[in-house]
Amino acid sequence: MRKEELQALLRGAPFDAMLLTGEVARRYATGFPSTAGVAYVSRCRAVFYTDFRYVEAAKAAISDFEVREIGGGLTYSAVINDLIDEDDVKKIALEDRTLTHDAYTRWKRALHAEGVRLGARLEALRQTKDDEEVGNIVAAQRIAEQALEEVLNDIRVGVSEKEIAARLTYLMLHYGAENMSFDPIVVSGRNSSKPHGVPTEKTLENGDFITMDFGCIVNGYCSDMTRTVALGSVTEEMQTVYDTVLSAQLAGIACAKAGVPGREVDAAARRVIEEAGYGEAFGHSFGHGVGLEIHEGPNASSSAVDPLPAGAIVTAEPGIYLPGKFGVRIEDMLYVIEDGCINLTEAPKGLMIL
Repeated sequence: MRKEELQALLRGAPFDAMLLTGEVARRYATGFPSTAGVAYVSRCRAVFYTDFRYVEAAKAAISDFEVREIGGGLTYSAVINDLIDEDDVKKIALEDRTLTHDAYTRWKRALHAEGVRLGARLEALRQTKDDEEVGNIVAAQRIAEQALEEVLNDIRVGVSEKEIAARLTYLMLHYGAENMSFDPIVVSGRNSSKPHGVPTEKTLENGDFITMDFGCIVNGYCSDMTRTVALGSVTEEMQTVYDTVLSAQLAGIACAKAGVPGREVDAAARRVIEEAGYGEAFGHSFGHGVGLEIHEGPNASSSAVDPLPAGAIVTAEPGIYLPGKFGVRIEDMLYVIEDGCINLTEAPKGLMIL
């Protein structure tokens, strides 16, 4: 799937080949999920080595990498060294950002070519999504939205946070998800002031905000969304906080487009929250990239100086959290284009009082 893009990355690079050993990198390169294998890319070829468990499925699924089975008694370094020798590779890039120091050192020692750092090159390439990747993320998002629509019927007094989280998980799997993007966050009442709170046995009560942060995976790609709803009624303060978060989100979305640094998008949303007097209650970033990993580049945070690339998918998730009271977060996913962004999330986000 990625042979030409990866070989283009080699042009002008200070190495002759790259070795992708991480599970995410292998899947990105080949489109094939596996717990074992290595992908080798040089200027003249691309080879995916895996073991007996995966080789038949890999040959059926992978079109632009040559798929080879590693024989019994052989090591991955031995078969890669054969390719290095055949291709006269002098320097080979290793995934220094994902390998442990021990693994990186062992690869360097084992290979016939000089092992050098791949750095952030692959992550930078992954930031821009093609049509197939966007389609997978949208498909995952539609499943999550369908689950949300149904789980709203289960939100009532006496139901626990854990029960709502379990119901979301079931519904997303039922409608076709491979897995969850992460364990669903369902927090209510005072617990909703914890941005990454864990669902508990606490039961829902009248007057609670319930924040649900969840997503699922389709063909390896993640979705991510958050909705905060109310049960029974809200106070004036709760309504004000909700409206402020929504206004902040819309301000950040209006700012997001290709070429704009992530910190400017974050600042646009943060300004709204600060002007409403809740600046100290928004302690995380506006958003992050989503793809094969639930958190990847690019970022829309106060420290993100890099411009957003066209084709990136980033979240829009400002929040206000008042310890001992409640919290509100609203999250969509944005597809960044040259003159703005396209909101991939279709779920309504006006305050719902159930």
